[in-house]
Amino acid sequence: MFLNYIKEFSVKKILKNSLQNVNSDSVSEIIKTVGVVIDQRHFSESKSFINELIANGILKENIDVIVYRETLKNSTNNVRAIFSSKHLKWNGKIDNSAVNDFIDKEFDLLISYYDIEKSILLIVTHNSKAHFKVGFAAIDKRLNNLMINTNAENYKVFTHELFRYLKILNKI
Repeated sequence: MFLNYIKEFSVKKILKNSLQNVNSDSVSEIIKTVGVVIDQRHFSESKSFINELIANGILKENIDVIVYRETLKNSTNNVRAIFSSKHLKWNGKIDNSAVNDFIDKEFDLLISYYDIEKSILLIVTHNSKAHFKVGFAAIDKRLNNLMINTNAENYKVFTHELFRYLKILNKI
């Protein structure tokens, strides 16, 4: 338990130092591909959230989802990868090929659907090659291009605000 705390602290320090060198090159293009990072500890309505995205015009085959869980267990969910803190190394690298593939994919939009800072989730968001990143206002402001001020339980409010701002920014 104590070692996990030290690892979390170490990784957050590495992340803090690398956030000082953030390049905010937001490309103004229409959003077609969407990546979603979900913390399932605090949000269990992932299928409903994905259905909201589909209802707002995003094609299902253009949505990739990865889910963070405290403990790994077999699941039949339609997700690309399930990961936990066990996949995070002391140096801030992730030891999961599916998550690394997700990070390396160039999404038009990355939705960081978590409102509690957990180092592995912050690393995934920070290292993602997505062109436009959206998340909650409770998370470090340097990670995302657009922050929505609500909590994770209100996924309908989040999607409504998300698509409202994407229309204003001519992204959809």
